[in-house]
Amino acid sequence: MLLSIDWDAFSGCVPLVFDAPIWGTRDREHDRLGAWWERALKRDPTAPGWSALEHDFPLYPGWEALEAYRGLPAAVTLSHADAWAWLERWPGQDVLNVDSHHDLASFSGDPTRVRPGNWAGLGLRAGRVWDYTCLYPHWHAELPVAEGFDLARTRTELAPLLAPDVLSRVTLTRMTAPGAGLPDPSQVTALLLVQSPAWTSPAHDAEFRGLARTLRAEVLMPPLDRSSPD
Repeated sequence: MLLSIDWDAFSGCVPLVFDAPIWGTRDREHDRLGAWWERALKRDPTAPGWSALEHDFPLYPGWEALEAYRGLPAAVTLSHADAWAWLERWPGQDVLNVDSHHDLASFSGDPTRVRPGNWAGLGLRAGRVWDYTCLYPHWHAELPVAEGFDLARTRTELAPLLAPDVLSRVTLTRMTAPGAGLPDPSQVTALLLVQSPAWTSPAHDAEFRGLARTLRAEVLMPPLDRSSPD
């Protein structure tokens, strides 16, 4: 199988953070950096760096387990829209996507244009993906309006957006504990690590870069450097 890791499965939020991007955000340049600076200033304009974000936007445990995939073909990239070219290297395989979003369909814009929110659905339709599983993080169980909170509801929402033959090859599930449900490395053909800066806190970029180095990941599209909030 192919293993896709969106960093927003670990760089998340606590309940009742109403300016958290998990509730819905676009993927513009401002969303990737400027919006995070605004969130930090709103919480504490005197706090150094990105430290004001840490209470509301923690780095959840479980990501450390990904170091077990060192030695497998790995790639790192900016956006899940870049997954389209990655899939072309490994066509027709099952995909396990660890993510806070299913990435099966976008609710606005041209549904045929590859974007972070629909790459998986388009991959299924085009035959670049055979069976697809979205593994939501365990902390979604505490966020009632998150996709991974009520899997039956989320699947119902997908029904009018995907053809029946596509939906039949989709599985939605959630980690029962941090890192639970990750496959044994022997089952994984290749791994893709995605920064998704519009959805992930800049406070966790150092861990993200460190993981990419541990995995010796090939750079497809350079992740955004957000080391300074200025």
